[in-house]
Amino acid sequence: MTEPNTPLLNCIDNPAQLRELPSDQLEQLSEELRQYLIHSVSDTGGHLAAGLGTIELTVALHYVFNTPDDRLVWDVGHQTYPHKILTGRRERMQSMRKKGGLSGFPKRDESEYDTFGVGHSSTSISAALGMALAVQHKNQDTQVVAIIGDGAMTAGMAFEALNHAGDLDANLLVVLNDNDMSISPNVGALSNHLARILSGKFYASMREGSRKVLGVMPSVWELAKRTEEHMKGMVVPGTLFEELGFNYIGPVDGHDINTLVKTLKNLSQLKGPRFLHVVTKKGKGFLPAEENPCVYHGVGKFHPESGKLEKSVPTGPTYTQVFGDWLCDMAAHDDRLIAITPAMREGSGLVKFSEQYPERYYDVGIAEQHAITIAAGLACENLKPVVAIYSTFLQRAYDQLIHDVAIQNLPILFAIDRAGLVGPDGATHAGSFDLSYLRCIPNLCIMAPADENECRQMLSTGYLHDGPTAVRYPRGQGLGVDVKKDLEPIPIGKGQLLRKGESIAILSFGSLLSQATQSADVLNASLANMRFIKPLDKQLIFELANKHDILVTIEDNAVLGGAGSAINECLLNAGHNTPVLNLGLPDRFLSHGSRDELLAESGLSADGIIRQVEAFLRDNSNVKHPTQTPLFRV
Repeated sequence: MTEPNTPLLNCIDNPAQLRELPSDQLEQLSEELRQYLIHSVSDTGGHLAAGLGTIELTVALHYVFNTPDDRLVWDVGHQTYPHKILTGRRERMQSMRKKGGLSGFPKRDESEYDTFGVGHSSTSISAALGMALAVQHKNQDTQVVAIIGDGAMTAGMAFEALNHAGDLDANLLVVLNDNDMSISPNVGALSNHLARILSGKFYASMREGSRKVLGVMPSVWELAKRTEEHMKGMVVPGTLFEELGFNYIGPVDGHDINTLVKTLKNLSQLKGPRFLHVVTKKGKGFLPAEENPCVYHGVGKFHPESGKLEKSVPTGPTYTQVFGDWLCDMAAHDDRLIAITPAMREGSGLVKFSEQYPERYYDVGIAEQHAITIAAGLACENLKPVVAIYSTFLQRAYDQLIHDVAIQNLPILFAIDRAGLVGPDGATHAGSFDLSYLRCIPNLCIMAPADENECRQMLSTGYLHDGPTAVRYPRGQGLGVDVKKDLEPIPIGKGQLLRKGESIAILSFGSLLSQATQSADVLNASLANMRFIKPLDKQLIFELANKHDILVTIEDNAVLGGAGSAINECLLNAGHNTPVLNLGLPDRFLSHGSRDELLAESGLSADGIIRQVEAFLRDNSNVKHPTQTPLFRV
């Protein structure tokens, strides 16, 4: 046992050591953990506000449950930095989100305490239910806990899992981390006392005993059941979860470590589906994050005392800002425009639009499927929906994209942000597959801008097109070109020949034009900015194939099934036999790191492109157009 006020956190290398502390030292440990998190993230950047809100909850969970034997399944991962610090990774926090360092999200191959890898929201209850069922099948005495945020509870998947868990009577604890509201008066001492009573063995046994005794008298049992629901409903908003088959407890003050520990201990002794509602404050204990949790949700480096952010020198607008400006300009021009986002207002650049046109803005929550189909309904009534969505999140609504939009050929513009590599957020957030999964869909027009101005032009092109369109653009800044303020479209399906060379032609799709240009200069290659993935500029493709010995395609997308594959198919179908080298993201999941590091790892830096082209030429030095059969390499 340590003396009072002796620093505790540096002595905690795993949760087993945490569980050796007396409960009266947990408050001190929580405060040390909070300060460590602030100073750590101030130096590395990353997710801060959510983790600050889960300090006491994380300590209590690891204190009560025998982790890693008991399973904690975290949702999304923004709230898990304190969990990482307590589970043997404290000394590695300086490597957070850096290449070769810690992931910003739970990752199974990083720690045995990370029971389920997450990046997308609202998966925790389903995954935890699967684990609970596995425990049941194996007759193990293992506790399974899902920790989910209030934002994640807006997704239908979470309620699908709750509905199934309640129906199965699974031995599962779901903890709702509710940080969307301040701690209201009914989450004070009386409510905490009630939560401890409701989670205790006496109440549970009395409830079960009453069910058995009164169950033989249905009218009396129904009256008792209604009375219980009425009394609980007066104090807690648990009726919905009770109806789904859960024993609802809460709300509990998520920053009262003693109440949390006592309530969790009681709940750990109960069986069946249990639901604990914990109310926390996002950014708790760090005033700048409390006052502006959106800014400090995912943050760069900052001063740990003042919270002042380190400002990078801007070199021009980001693609996201270009989209946000275009959206407001087009909305002023056309009052039919409606903007929709699945809970990504800030990330997708919709703040200004939501303020200027609140009646034409819909944030549907973390419900990507619903976002697509509500857009389809709006389009059916001759409005013009624009769905702002990350590439990786659009994957979750693939059926709706096909069934509800493309089959009906509805004029909806998909503004797809974070296409290609996203750097520190890693594989779960990379937009590596959109060209592959989009280009096989009939009726869909797909564009990839090479710079910021072209992004604006393509957004206008897609908006004015009478059918579904997708404009996919990367995270961050572009080439620094001047962005015109007009709303003029570009011809659909037309690329640009930017440079004439000799035997090699480079066909560039999207944001890697700078690397392609540098490569073309060194290789004395022709260079085309293809702009459209669907429809392809076949005239330009055939012209380049007829005049060059080798074609090289470059894209910031999975090379399998991507834009390069579309070129291969186009040439084969037309009987052309020009050899093609397809360059893109490799057939593996790339971990986190800076975008430049990941491009270099993928062979998509200018040097990497040149090396791969030269190797291809050496390997096929006897190939001369057009005498050989088609030859492709990926």
